[in-house]
Amino acid sequence: MRYDQARWTHDKNGESTDDQYEPLLSEKNTEEVEVESPLPDELTRDTVELPGLSEPELARHYTRLSQMNYGVDSGPYPLGSCTMKYNPKFTEDVAALPSAAVHHDRSDRSLQGTLALMHGLQDYLARIGGMDAVSLQPPAGAAGEFAGILVAKAYHEAEGDGETRDEIIVPDSAHGTNFASAALAGYDVVELPSGDDGRVDLEALEAAAGDRTALFMLTNPNTLGLFERNIEEIAEIVHDAGGLLYYDGANLNALLGQARPGDMGFDIMHYNVHKTFATPHGGGGPGAGPVGVVSDLAEFLPAPRVRETDSGAYERFDPESTVGKVHGFEGNWLVLVKAYAYIARLGDVGLEDASAKAVLNANYLASQIEYEIPFGPFHHEFVASAGDQDAADVAKRMLDYGVHPPTTKWPEIVPEALMTEPTEIETKETLDQLAAAFDAVHDEDDETLSAAPERTTARRIDQTSAARDLRLSWRALGADDSEE
Repeated sequence: MRYDQARWTHDKNGESTDDQYEPLLSEKNTEEVEVESPLPDELTRDTVELPGLSEPELARHYTRLSQMNYGVDSGPYPLGSCTMKYNPKFTEDVAALPSAAVHHDRSDRSLQGTLALMHGLQDYLARIGGMDAVSLQPPAGAAGEFAGILVAKAYHEAEGDGETRDEIIVPDSAHGTNFASAALAGYDVVELPSGDDGRVDLEALEAAAGDRTALFMLTNPNTLGLFERNIEEIAEIVHDAGGLLYYDGANLNALLGQARPGDMGFDIMHYNVHKTFATPHGGGGPGAGPVGVVSDLAEFLPAPRVRETDSGAYERFDPESTVGKVHGFEGNWLVLVKAYAYIARLGDVGLEDASAKAVLNANYLASQIEYEIPFGPFHHEFVASAGDQDAADVAKRMLDYGVHPPTTKWPEIVPEALMTEPTEIETKETLDQLAAAFDAVHDEDDETLSAAPERTTARRIDQTSAARDLRLSWRALGADDSEE
């Protein structure tokens, strides 16, 4: 099978220039219209150019743009650690129902359906994670981490040791957000080196844990896909030191219905509902990162939460010693609706089946590729090494075979890492397509890899310039056009 992504180029002097997308509409059939706005003059324009479009032109414009893009609706998307699942369309239908568009400023009495759904989702998540209480407020995974750390800080302050416990321990294989969230909350970050098997080194943890330990943040399975088999010993070490154990829910997809962080000894966790339960993910769209805790920490959770009254109604309430609000209203409401719909549709059996297939798919794919995989046995994802090849070049070349590449060059404990997570949604045929792409690239020379991609709409972009030389368009209040 040969893959060629859609491409439209400029014709100049009878020749087609490469890598130039020709806008179908935006510069055509435009007209200038006057603008009247109640906003201050310095923030508005007097006129604006609008395209005069027919419906077919508009439909073809956006169809072309969609064909020039690649998403999980296009093909396999094994971006390790990101859990790029297909998002079932029925969840969008549920979120689009008029009854889901009730403003949260209305009274509790007129919001009973909304509050009932939120109470139900709090209960779903608590049971899935083995937690005693959940707040739906945080709007993303990293925001959930930060909120969880604030809960831990409030707990230690209430215990009288908030000032002395100023360290958070994070394994070197952890997501970068763990380090950032801990630092943002004002803690000193202690990086814990992994053992030779890629898991937590118990002796190193015993040496690091002590009177200054507020929290140990752990992902299980970790970013190598490895389950921490000594998790009960880890919990004992942290608790004996007076610290709390935090579960990063980024890889919860591997445990659904199989095991619960709360049963392993974790005190706090966040849920990446946009990853684990298939709500839209990636591209910077809205997510949600509810945070769950054991009973001793429930009074510190972000507010508001939802509870059921003796009369069977639902009401919002603030936990007794809450850390406060971390987002507007009750969080990213429509993302929460989709998560609820997904969990309700799959049920206990479906969630258990999803995690089992995620692990099976990762292990099948790994068994079919030529690249070495240094650490195992793994669960829902694995990290292969590109060896003497450059992992970034491997990724670019895989695009030419019609698949999205894995995450590259991370975690750093695997040289030229290819972090791969096929998720539970892929069929054996698609996994075989992925394996064929891996193996084709494995056998190609450096010249071919460095020239890739050749069959995509956009060729290799200058990522360094894109990051460092931003094109900003803004206007300061009171500035004239020459200062734009």
